Amino acid sequence: MSRKNYQFSYSLIGNPDKPPILFLHGFMGNIDEFDEAIKLLSDEFYYLTLDLPGHGKTQVLGGDEYYTMANTAHALINLLDELKMAKCFLIGYSMGGRLALYLTLHFPERFHKVLLESASPGLPTEAERLERIKMDTQIGRKLTRSIEKSDLKAFLSNWYNQPIFGYIKNHPEYDRMIKSRLQNNPHELDKSLRFMGTGCQPSLWQKLQENNIPLLLLVGEYDKKFISINNQMDQICEFAQLKIISNAGHNIHFENTFAFVENIKDFFYAAS
Repeated sequence: MSRKNYQFSYSLIGNPDKPPILFLHGFMGNIDEFDEAIKLLSDEFYYLTLDLPGHGKTQVLGGDEYYTMANTAHALINLLDELKMAKCFLIGYSMGGRLALYLTLHFPERFHKVLLESASPGLPTEAERLERIKMDTQIGRKLTRSIEKSDLKAFLSNWYNQPIFGYIKNHPEYDRMIKSRLQNNPHELDKSLRFMGTGCQPSLWQKLQENNIPLLLLVGEYDKKFISINNQMDQICEFAQLKIISNAGHNIHFENTFAFVENIKDFFYAAS
């Protein structure tokens, strides 16, 4: 998959002589998603952050099929080749976590260890996937009607009312996070949902059983849905370990940045 179909907005932070980490943000996130965590990690690693297709300033120059997980994954591998990163550590959050797991299972030779934050292998059955596609289509319609910033702000307010996010609205930096989310284009977010949403991604449950790359599964204590999913992942994958993080829901790196960073250090540093 040629990179000519993508114009990635990306950033390299730190010392290129240090072990690199590729960060993949979640739905409605962007290149700045992990800034606070990277500040705490300081000079221990070399950091590659980017805007995924449908987000921030990254442009998809080909057709809509280039928003899919498979095509995006190939494009990211090509980007790593261009940057001469033969092997790196990988961190993915939520949607970025699903993409990170796809990368791990299809390109295992490229990653030392992988941290999946509030991620899943997708949906195991066709019926579940079809139901999710219907739901995401409805969400996409709401998004594309959010022409005004005030409409998008209302959409975001409803989005973060979901139980998986726990008490995120009480966080002192919640308004700053919303301001960042408002920089996205609703029509581009809709394409991300339609082509890389949980319903249309390939199920990775079977392939996960064959994985031999060390995985750290992080879930927040208030995120009951993903605690259940990650317990199943932990049970079927010999090389996975699960940690439940206190004082956090779905968005651990935002709500409990310190614990998130400590887990990165504990998990990655021994192998760096």
